[in-house]
Amino acid sequence: MTEHIVEPWLREILRCPACRGELADAGDPAAPELACTNAGCGLVYRVDDGIPVLLVDEARRP
Repeated sequence: MTEHIVEPWLREILRCPACRGELADAGDPAAPELACTNAGCGLVYRVDDGIPVLLVDEARRP
């Protein structure tokens, strides 16, 4: 069974604030992240205590 960083129903409605692309689980359980799936964007957002931090200024490039 795969452990999700963010519940699938929530990830389905969340979008990258920079480009509105879909987000996918990234990182590992010790350092969870959500990554934009848009190849032109690709920003990676951290997840703190199960809460995605969707701030473009705090995102990182892969």
